[in-house]
Amino acid sequence: MKIYAILLLSLMSLMSVQAQEQPSNRKKANEYFNSYQYGKAILIYQKLTDVPRPKLKDMEQLAYSYSQVNDYELSSNWYSRIVDYPNSDPENLLLYATTLKQTARYAEAKKALQDYIKAEGSNEDVAVQIAGCDAAIKWMANPLDYKIKNEKEVNTPLSEFGAYPLDNEVYYTGEEQSSDKPKTLSWTGASFLKIFKADIDSLNIGLSNPTSEDLVFNKGNHKFHVGPITSNKSGNVFYVTRTYSGKDGQKTKKGNVKYKTNRLELYIYTKVSDGWEAEPFVYNNVKKYSIGHATLSTDEQTLYYVSDMEGSIGGSDIWYSEKQADGSWGEPINAGNAINGSKNEMFPNIAPNGTLYFSSNSFVGLGGLDIFKAEGSRDTWTNLENLKYPVNSGGDDFAYVINYEKEKKSKGFFSSNRSGGIGKDDIYSFNYEIPELVVVLEGITYEGETTEKQLSDVKVSLFSKDRELIAQKTSGYEGDFSFTVTPGSEFKILSQKQKFYSDSLTVNTTTDIKNDTIRVALHLKPLFEVGKKFVLDGIYYNFDKYNIRTDAQVVLNEMIRIMRDNPSLKIELSAHTDSRGADDYNMDLSQKRAQSAVDYLVSKGIARDRMEAKGYGETQLVNDCSNGVKCSRELHQKNRRTEVKVLSY
Repeated sequence: MKIYAILLLSLMSLMSVQAQEQPSNRKKANEYFNSYQYGKAILIYQKLTDVPRPKLKDMEQLAYSYSQVNDYELSSNWYSRIVDYPNSDPENLLLYATTLKQTARYAEAKKALQDYIKAEGSNEDVAVQIAGCDAAIKWMANPLDYKIKNEKEVNTPLSEFGAYPLDNEVYYTGEEQSSDKPKTLSWTGASFLKIFKADIDSLNIGLSNPTSEDLVFNKGNHKFHVGPITSNKSGNVFYVTRTYSGKDGQKTKKGNVKYKTNRLELYIYTKVSDGWEAEPFVYNNVKKYSIGHATLSTDEQTLYYVSDMEGSIGGSDIWYSEKQADGSWGEPINAGNAINGSKNEMFPNIAPNGTLYFSSNSFVGLGGLDIFKAEGSRDTWTNLENLKYPVNSGGDDFAYVINYEKEKKSKGFFSSNRSGGIGKDDIYSFNYEIPELVVVLEGITYEGETTEKQLSDVKVSLFSKDRELIAQKTSGYEGDFSFTVTPGSEFKILSQKQKFYSDSLTVNTTTDIKNDTIRVALHLKPLFEVGKKFVLDGIYYNFDKYNIRTDAQVVLNEMIRIMRDNPSLKIELSAHTDSRGADDYNMDLSQKRAQSAVDYLVSKGIARDRMEAKGYGETQLVNDCSNGVKCSRELHQKNRRTEVKVLSY
């Protein structure tokens, strides 16, 4: 969560004067980087790092920029190169581990953390992170039966988070997309956060018809962030978090940029006969601390909120105030160290049954902020529990709220910046129900094309039809693995192991099922025999074109993973055409196609000197469809292929 997971928000107030001379590419990239315009910085850093010996600083800035735009796969690609540099700062190992966790590569993340300990020594935070990696591997192998859906009708490439359901509507916080000169943060180009409202489908819990029109909470708050929001059960009192709109704020300088921080404050909106009255929470103190992220107890007599005021155990803690006889709120009281840890606690929500849900990065978890629950009230809490996978991920998961709860069924929303989302932060709905019928998906991983030799220690990932990761396991000593899945769905299984080419297959628990069990076999071929060639199936080009199509990118991304995980591997990437067309033209076209594929891998963090682009035209046909021979489209297609040849390892 890049905009709002911290309590202090940085707002640009002054830019330094540019030098008179035309700035260099590196200077421009650094200026974009220092002013948080990471998308623009990436475009320049890509060019600066596409050289035989790129500067370490440029690579670090590029890797970090990718992480800030939520492209964790690319970020980890670059960090995998960075940490191998002799003079790389050990801090890069921690950043590398973060991106590895975001992409569910917890075993590799644990190794990076252990390498950091070797260089710098252990500390409590790293120990908690390592424990989180161990827990994540266990939880992902046995995921809880949550059905999670990205609410695409309201999510945008910007940020949407903090869904709060009330009756048949949901209030949430988001950045406004508008062509009519939206109010924006001058240093990012992104809109200020404001409150939106959407309709809720009670059957499918889907959201639709988002709008921010005529919401009183946004009026007069055009130059600052507004949200998240909560209310009492009647909906006539709202508690709104916003950034302080006055002149008080701490001025800071970063590079050539000056900015100031405006703390959060809590406002209470009360419905009156002629509209709404807004008043500040009596304990706001923007000169000293922030207050925000409020929620009410079920009896509405206790107000919980987040603050970094004096007396906090970590960076930001959960606090509470009790309603007094005269209707006012009592002095803030810390909710205690059973739920407040050494780092940050945020986004508390009280469920209909009184359970507290909140987000924290203080305790053992899968990644950044994890969602936890606890039983109790005020400053007495027990049974602290991580909600595990798939509610939690390697990213920031927060703002968990239950909209419906009965026996073993519950529905609600949470927010996340996990990989695979639409924007910087997305709203997800969830549906949790203990299934009455399950299907066991059993399999074995083999070395090579036969079933003579089982292959152990293979990472096996289970994906939904929409490519969302459901579960992940490692095959046993005899190559065995199993998943428990629900019937009536389509799944993809992907098997991966270093020094082997991956294998995958699709299964359908409606058509493939027999006796509640589906059995599959995955075959991983050894990769690294010098001189060995293999075809990259699925890479196609439009007629007379050499640009990489979207469907081809999926195949090349697997090659990127292999190159990243095997840093000593060098390859020849070749392209071949069929015999139709002039020989010289086909040779030139195939060279351009091979070069285009190499350029794509370079753009994703693979060093150019590890690859050779070679076009063979129609000189290496795999069948008899040479010049003048009449062949079908299918036979010609077999000659139009992309191959990889191992040069060294």
